Amino acid sequence: MSTRPSTTLILRGGRVIDPGSGFDGVADVHVQDGRVLSVVPVDGPGAAPPVDGATVVDVAGLVVGPGFVDLHSHVHSVAGMRLQAMDGVTTALDLESGLMPVAKAYADAAAQGRPLNYGFSASWASARAAAHEGITPTADIQASLRLLGRPDWQRSSSPRELQTWLQLLREELADGALGIGVLLGYAPHSDPAEFLGVGHLAAEAGTPVYTHVREIVESDPTTPVDGSDEIGIVAAETGAAMHHCHVNSTSRRHVDRVLTSLEGHRAAGSRVTVECYPYGAGSTAVGAAFLAPEVLHRWDLTPQNIVLVATGERIQDARRLAEVRAQDPGAPCVVEFLDEQDPRDQDLLLRSLSYPDAIVASDAMPIIWPDQSWESRTWPLPEGGLTHPRTAGTFARSLRRMVLETASWSWLEAFRRCSYLPARVLDEASPASRTKGHLGEGADADIVVLDPATLTDAATYLDPTRPSQGVVHLLVGGVPVITDRLLQEALPGRAVRGAPA
Repeated sequence: MSTRPSTTLILRGGRVIDPGSGFDGVADVHVQDGRVLSVVPVDGPGAAPPVDGATVVDVAGLVVGPGFVDLHSHVHSVAGMRLQAMDGVTTALDLESGLMPVAKAYADAAAQGRPLNYGFSASWASARAAAHEGITPTADIQASLRLLGRPDWQRSSSPRELQTWLQLLREELADGALGIGVLLGYAPHSDPAEFLGVGHLAAEAGTPVYTHVREIVESDPTTPVDGSDEIGIVAAETGAAMHHCHVNSTSRRHVDRVLTSLEGHRAAGSRVTVECYPYGAGSTAVGAAFLAPEVLHRWDLTPQNIVLVATGERIQDARRLAEVRAQDPGAPCVVEFLDEQDPRDQDLLLRSLSYPDAIVASDAMPIIWPDQSWESRTWPLPEGGLTHPRTAGTFARSLRRMVLETASWSWLEAFRRCSYLPARVLDEASPASRTKGHLGEGADADIVVLDPATLTDAATYLDPTRPSQGVVHLLVGGVPVITDRLLQEALPGRAVRGAPA
């Protein structure tokens, strides 16, 4: 495990972007003991003299800002986090799903080492499975994926089951969980009163709820409540902070209606934040409720829109889909919900990213190799690794589309959405987040240095582990993870934990 540096590092002469203060100008960034000492404008008032013994890195012509904070990453491996590092990420958190028990998740990550900072929410799905079926959680992503195909935890809870899993969530929050991760989309007909109970618990604990919403009314007229409206309603009734995960994939071609609805809730005072990613395909376990053959038509999908990650098989018909769901419901798959070659669908993705204060989050998925291994310490990664390209390319792709190609965002706005706003989602729950996402004095030295001339995503659906290009340097807690575009072996990642109420 890498130790924190004690010498001063100066990133000299770059275009420095600090979304915390609104600064955008040529400056030197001084780092010491894993913290930002100062941002000193070049030739400006108060320019600092040279520091004896400092290591100086010339970053002239490059963009320097706080590393990206990913609220939605399921990689849980050194290999996956290294791909995310090459995409500019310095903190990767699993908040939509979470892991349980969270104490074991933190302990495992610390023992194995991580290149990026890490953290977890309390897993609503695992708590329900423990209460409904007596399943002992193992804080393992493979077990979490298998769970998605089990129907019993998805039904409404008895009063006793409800109290059991709410208590389990309380205990997870006391053990450092960063909030409650709720997979309502995988239990779409569970009693809405139960989700209201989660909101009350979160408000009491002063912690957010991160939700994969249940189906929206356009896709399932029998839904107990429209999924996107539900988080606004619960936020209003309980005062809890509600985070809407991947609004692009749960809304699909109805994203305009959903975003308008969410804006109405926000305008009325509900504490609702929104995230999205810039891809027209999602990824999940093939056993998910919304991928059952009989409901695919609700989203104008067919089995052929589903591709198994491990084998590359494109499902040909309903019979084959039912077969693979029965054989291996936890098998990761890619689901094509928009046509990325259709300009109209591309525009829908851009509208999600353009939504006021929308946060970029990857929903990064594990990497699986043909021998069924889920981890590798080798770099470059061994050939044949399979995942969703968003694991490798979400942030570079977002910046390429929104800053470099369309000028929809300024660099300051890009860092606000990729670094500052995601960290602020956690401020109430985790004091550790308050020093992330900005470059103020005393901030964590989680810093990315980008080359705008070469910045782009490289991963594709056929070659999903190709690293992004254009990240020149990356510091995590002041430790170099990328130097001169080359990935280092350092594992300086630290836990981001919630604070018990």
